[in-house]
Amino acid sequence: MEKFNVGVLGIGDISDVYLSNLKKYDIVNVVACASRGIEKAKKKASQHNIPKAYASAAELIADPEIDIVLNLTTPAAHAELNIAALKAGKHVYTEKPLAATLEEGKIIMALAKEKGLYVGSAPDTFLGGRLQTCRKLIDDGVIGDVIGVSAFVVSHGHEWFHPNPDYFYKQGAGPIMDIGPYYISAILSLIGPIKTVSAMSKRSFDIRTIESEPRKGQTFEVEVDTHITANMEFANGAIGTIIASFDVWDSELPRIEIYGTKGTICIDDIDPVDGPNLFGGKVLLRTRENYRWTSLPRKKPYSDWIDVPVEHQFNSTSHAENSRGIGLVEMAYAIRGKRQERASGEMALHSLEVMEGILKSAKEKAYCDIKSTFTRPEPLPVDFPKSE
Repeated sequence: MEKFNVGVLGIGDISDVYLSNLKKYDIVNVVACASRGIEKAKKKASQHNIPKAYASAAELIADPEIDIVLNLTTPAAHAELNIAALKAGKHVYTEKPLAATLEEGKIIMALAKEKGLYVGSAPDTFLGGRLQTCRKLIDDGVIGDVIGVSAFVVSHGHEWFHPNPDYFYKQGAGPIMDIGPYYISAILSLIGPIKTVSAMSKRSFDIRTIESEPRKGQTFEVEVDTHITANMEFANGAIGTIIASFDVWDSELPRIEIYGTKGTICIDDIDPVDGPNLFGGKVLLRTRENYRWTSLPRKKPYSDWIDVPVEHQFNSTSHAENSRGIGLVEMAYAIRGKRQERASGEMALHSLEVMEGILKSAKEKAYCDIKSTFTRPEPLPVDFPKSE
């Protein structure tokens, strides 16, 4: 089997689950990692039995042995490093978002096309068992034609648990750009391209107080709007709504609902931000056969919905033990087979334009047309990678 050598840029906490997962697949082989300090890189290399450690991204990118660069750096660095890797003739798989801005994303994708190289991008959680089960229900016609979707990603922000929450309230972050990619990508993978968006937004708190250690009690300024409601019109005629907020104390709304002419799919979670940013979980279904018309209150939430069995793999409901990196593995098979990858840069660019369009619409109080498009990814086979 043809193997692809992978070099990893950025070795923070998120890298551990990537590195652990990539070891499970014969088609990829992690041969190098890089950090801004050689000692940190050597420590990570030793921890995961990686042959080479580099003190800079440039050194790793220049390594002729590397076929694919896995970019796990911060979003602000994504464009520069993705472009450098492509110029060096490497395929790229990057953490979300593809770039900090749409214009940077366009440069990345144009360069990849010019060079004949692949660009893949997280989030790859839509390849997980739950969302692939939703996809099968849609493709099999169980809910009929999709007419709408609702998505809700709400919490009271990162200051309650993150040691350095300031970043999440700066330009380029906020609820749409930080958590939004999981939800937007999930919706795109299920329904397809979006052609128009409109939105409203507000900033409920100009100053935030950190509630977590080690900086508990410190305050910081908020640079972005933190409560956003957006509407989306899809190319197939469906209409969607997304609410993304760092201002909401609690909610019992489902994370995503997909509405069809014959039924509804519901993704529900107790945790207010879980849902499409996890690979697994329950899929609930309601059709004519179990339609609940009475106005009497439920004895237990969702007790009268059908709990659809999840047959697909990658069905973890844990943040610590998840399947991050499956998108890169799938891309490696796509490169070998000379076909379209599923967690594609094309879809990531469209997602980036949708998110920027939402923020632009809210600022300008106007509809925003989305000019890019993408090919909706094929469903992931239940027995992947045996069937690719």
